[in-house]
Amino acid sequence: MSTVILTEAAAYEVKSMMEKNGLPNGYLRISVKGGGCTGLSYGMSAEEAPSDTDELLEYYGVNVLVSKEDAPILYGTTIDFKQSLMGGGFAISNPNAIASCGCGSSFRTKDVAGTPENC
Repeated sequence: MSTVILTEAAAYEVKSMMEKNGLPNGYLRISVKGGGCTGLSYGMSAEEAPSDTDELLEYYGVNVLVSKEDAPILYGTTIDFKQSLMGGGFAISNPNAIASCGCGSSFRTKDVAGTPENC
């Protein structure tokens, strides 16, 4: 099992977003930071290049970066893109999360809770 798994639907959406933002050969960084009402929150950003402390993954032509520090928290996480009549959005399923916020934007794990903030 990989640290993070990007579904085909998510990869398609990421590719489209990267091209629109002028980074067709860029990298998608998946990260974890302290915050949110449960203590941790996910981050996704575009990067031009990996750093020495990154794990590099590739799904459907999308290069994905995960820092070695965040890798244990994200291990086994699946990122999908769901489309509905109300629009679309990324859906994150982390098997390490033992609790999540009602708004769905933050979580905590058995070993790491972060510092809670308001949603």
